[in-house]
Amino acid sequence: MSDAETLADRVRDGELRLYELDDHADSDTAAEARRRLLEAETETTLETIGDYSFPAAEAADTAIENMIGAAQIPMGVAGPVAVDGGAASGAYYLPLATTEGALVASVNRGLSVIDDAGGSTARVTKNGMTRAPVFRVDGVAEAAETVEWVESHEADLREAAESTTSHGELLGVESYVVGDSVYLRFAYDTKDAMGMNMVTIATREACDVVEAETPASLVAVSGNLCSDKKPAAINAVEGRGRSVTADVVIPGELVEDRLGTTAEGIVEANTRKNLIGSAKAGSLGFNAHAANVVAAAFLATGQDEAHVVEGSNAITTMETRERDEDGSEDLYASISLASLQVGTVGGGTKLPTQAEALDVLDLRGGGDPAGENANALAEVIAVGALAGELSLLAALSSRHLASAHEDLGR
Repeated sequence: MSDAETLADRVRDGELRLYELDDHADSDTAAEARRRLLEAETETTLETIGDYSFPAAEAADTAIENMIGAAQIPMGVAGPVAVDGGAASGAYYLPLATTEGALVASVNRGLSVIDDAGGSTARVTKNGMTRAPVFRVDGVAEAAETVEWVESHEADLREAAESTTSHGELLGVESYVVGDSVYLRFAYDTKDAMGMNMVTIATREACDVVEAETPASLVAVSGNLCSDKKPAAINAVEGRGRSVTADVVIPGELVEDRLGTTAEGIVEANTRKNLIGSAKAGSLGFNAHAANVVAAAFLATGQDEAHVVEGSNAITTMETRERDEDGSEDLYASISLASLQVGTVGGGTKLPTQAEALDVLDLRGGGDPAGENANALAEVIAVGALAGELSLLAALSSRHLASAHEDLGR
């Protein structure tokens, strides 16, 4: 009997629990033992799940618990596209991991058109990863006292928070009062890390100072005003992570030749669908399918996939622009993502597949200066999202969406 089978029997007999297997064997053997147990109890075969290439110990230490193997997702690439960014500069291929047929083809078409138009301009306009603890006070008088202290002692909070990290910098603290609850929204520059763990640890240290110096008592280090992994208007307005915008001007003849429609047609589709339709639906995202590109790029490059919720909080704008020389109309297109949370160090970016995808972008690891690689990644993803918007809106305005999926056999 193999070590994995012996361990599986011990779990079945109640001697061990699934999470304890890593204490009794190396990570590969522990994962195999869990698969053996599941295969026996569910009458399945997990051969494909058990066929993975990354170091199991590294994954078990940083990325997963009760590991049994890996889920493989097809990865494609779109591009290249020229990006003139504040951090990104040059031609980029964008790796995309997805199971949605036609997505990569659509983004690739959009990027090709953008590239033929001279490329896209992109800028990170705001950067700040947030954590917002909630405190209990006796009433509004104590709430006001707490807020007043916080506003006049931000330097003390900064000293406490930054004592926990060698990279993060506290940018500011915004106070919100609701009855006998006080929320403090801390914002940090986390450099090339996405930074959720960093800011949580730093904020917890600052909370100790608030409790020591004010009447407030900490209830939770996250009070949902951050707001993490949920649709939230505060992220749309104030941002979380990187706020990034990409735009392009596409000549009218290029729109007609490559997208099979007109600038006017795309503008009308965007207005009636993304703006009016989204408003009627009460949507926080005024876009066609930014989440598609954000999710696929996140999976490919090792980001926290749940942050697609905030990442798709985007507004797409389209307008026609008249050229002086001949009066023909070009298409101006932009997308603004208010809360794109990305990193090029830490978390899933360390896994081999995701690290290789970052290598394709030449954005693996820390940037010089710190934060440049994460800024560049945000800018390239924004350009990819813009390409997806262009391609889908063109397909809708030319009524080619259904046929495109049919032609690709989806």
